[in-house]
Amino acid sequence: MTTTLTPIPFVDLKLKQQAIQSQIEQAIQAVVDKGDFILGQVLGEFETAFAAASGAQYGIGVACGTDAIALGLQACGVGQGDEVILPANTFIATAIGVLHSGATPVLVDCDPQTALIDLDAAQKAITPKTKAIIPVHLYGQMVSPRALMELANTHNLVIFEDAAQAHLAQRSGYRAGSVGMAAAFSFYPSKNLGAFGDGGMVMTRSENVAQKMKSLRNYGAPKKYVHMELGTNSRLDTIQAAILNVKLPHLEDWNNDRNFAAQQYDTWLLPLREHGIIPIENQCEQGHVYHLYVLRVTEECVVDRDTLQAKLSELGVQTGIHYPIPCHLQPAYKHLGYSEGDFPMAEMLSRQILSLPMYPGLSNDQVNYVVAAIKSVLGIN
Repeated sequence: MTTTLTPIPFVDLKLKQQAIQSQIEQAIQAVVDKGDFILGQVLGEFETAFAAASGAQYGIGVACGTDAIALGLQACGVGQGDEVILPANTFIATAIGVLHSGATPVLVDCDPQTALIDLDAAQKAITPKTKAIIPVHLYGQMVSPRALMELANTHNLVIFEDAAQAHLAQRSGYRAGSVGMAAAFSFYPSKNLGAFGDGGMVMTRSENVAQKMKSLRNYGAPKKYVHMELGTNSRLDTIQAAILNVKLPHLEDWNNDRNFAAQQYDTWLLPLREHGIIPIENQCEQGHVYHLYVLRVTEECVVDRDTLQAKLSELGVQTGIHYPIPCHLQPAYKHLGYSEGDFPMAEMLSRQILSLPMYPGLSNDQVNYVVAAIKSVLGIN
């Protein structure tokens, strides 16, 4: 096939932002004029608005998603001597957050069809030390709230959601961030709701957790110069909150754009299943917000994942891999005691998964070109 004249980026951060650029500039200037750059008025407004949109009572902005996990777990009473169950196939920040809270990460395998945590495996991993479970709402799809709550209630576990990729995702009447005691969000620029730098938030339904979070993020001080606990400096900048506050009213439409593009991918990739190209299964229908659109290049395919990725790049299609090395095989985490073969589904996915271009405004023609490029690499007319 002929290479497209305009390469298709993996993500386009400018496409939808251009329409609201003047509003963003005005919001930034308002903060500059007021001068409340740290814990300013707009931060409180955004915290309230995003919590309400997510079905939670409280939102507490922090410096990044990793801090949201670490401080959020601490605020929920998770720490030294506790075990926290999480999937092996997540971004390393999930495990880092657990370690920074003082708790011990206990990894489990995943469902290869959805890439979500295997709750049966999680149940088998529960010990008397298990305090919490982190369901990672991976790629924009929520873990089943009902199955999760049944497991947590049976074993008296804290549910702490990793919703870094699942802004306004829905399943079974719940929104990401409203299922457990608390949840962590990231506002990294490429997220569905992204800032102009790092940022994060903890959502919670508990006033006690919210108050402790406000203290922990601000040097452990519930009021100025009174330090009640060992906190840190991790606050969402007011300017970032102002930018996010402008973007938030558009988020649902942007998510709908992503879901529609995913439906087009699903339809046009369907004939390729018999050739070993299998998209990660969507069990949430319209509730899936598709931070990423991920497919599996299985052993039945005539090329492997790495070859397909390289050939697509030559044809002007940028792709990603989320994630090429599971947490338990990362060199820095050998001390956790895991070995290759411990989580076969996560390891299999790490060899097969490929993330296709996905962002609001991705056109039908672009999706069609991506699929045509895949067919070309596979030698399919």
